[in-house]
Amino acid sequence: MVLENILRVVAIWLSFVFNVTAHLSLVRARGKGKNVGLFSPKAPPLIGVDISSTAVKLLQLSQSGGRYRVEHYAVEPLPPNAVVEKNIVEVEAVGEAIRRALGRSGAKTKFASAAVAGSAVITKVIPMPADLSEEDLEGQIQVEANQYIPYPIEEVSLDFETLGPVKDNPDMVNVLLAASRTENVDLRVAALDLAGLSAKVVDVEAFAMENAFKLIADQLAVSKDAVVAVVDVGATMTTLIVLKNQRTIYSREQVFGGKQLTDEVMRRYGLSYEESGLAKRQGGLPESYEIEVLEPFKEAMVQQISRLLQFFFAGSEYSKVDQVVLAGGCASIAGVADMVEEQLGVPSVVANPLANMSLSSRVQAQTLAQDAPALMIACGLALRSFD
Repeated sequence: MVLENILRVVAIWLSFVFNVTAHLSLVRARGKGKNVGLFSPKAPPLIGVDISSTAVKLLQLSQSGGRYRVEHYAVEPLPPNAVVEKNIVEVEAVGEAIRRALGRSGAKTKFASAAVAGSAVITKVIPMPADLSEEDLEGQIQVEANQYIPYPIEEVSLDFETLGPVKDNPDMVNVLLAASRTENVDLRVAALDLAGLSAKVVDVEAFAMENAFKLIADQLAVSKDAVVAVVDVGATMTTLIVLKNQRTIYSREQVFGGKQLTDEVMRRYGLSYEESGLAKRQGGLPESYEIEVLEPFKEAMVQQISRLLQFFFAGSEYSKVDQVVLAGGCASIAGVADMVEEQLGVPSVVANPLANMSLSSRVQAQTLAQDAPALMIACGLALRSFD
């Protein structure tokens, strides 16, 4: 499919700054200026597709009697460098990996939700006259966008949402402008299309995590209004979101992840990339691995989490968090939560957003439990079926 003809999709959750409802979902066809039917009561189920740097993770949920059920899930590795720091480089390889994962999962749905990294989204609040019609507001936003987006307007997918009146000025309203380079969106849509899926939602990773956080909030020994740091340590990128009242108030990404551990295993023991990944998960490495390789990586991981939190403290009114929740593939490393708690002095747990869900007969409970901390984003995306 020619990229210029692919559906232009952007759905931005931005309650972290503007207190927008967590279910804001703006999905528009490029050039049509209208919604594409996500809010229909008979909206089809979505499969959440998390495209990370080393794997694609698929998750589909159902809901009955207020309880969720895992219907389908799969994790499929990606070839090296098919995705680099959340940027899709080889769309065909990613599409083929999604296709394989879809086949293994057994899911039959044809509709998907995916996400772009928060660093790929630009936001700006613009005051506008309150008496503008929706059509006039849209036209004015197109004009105003040129001032705030550092790319040619024809190269971005953008959307907007009216937030409410400007404080002390009822004649004006704050309008949230959100934009992502169309390439970021198109590549994900194209990869899904190659796998036989149609993108209905393109979200932001950090806010898919926020959506999934609601599932683990009751597992935490802190009050609802506590300040909670969720740290997703993936293969190449670490994402921090800080929540208060279960709403994101801060988000930041930095380059660090489990690939550094894999690279060190490759270098030290002369293994291939695939062999190193298997050895990390299944064992078989020399006894020196724990002390000489794994412990230094865990120390580096704690330092990165501490650094992210220091950025948050420096740029906010807060000087501490009440809880740390570890997510991502690296959260499953034995003892890392204890190390974070000991060195940072903050209660720390490993995320499991699927803990209270029932499972379909095709889902293997043990495998799912091992992968659960890495499924926060996929889970948040899968929950979009129930908006």
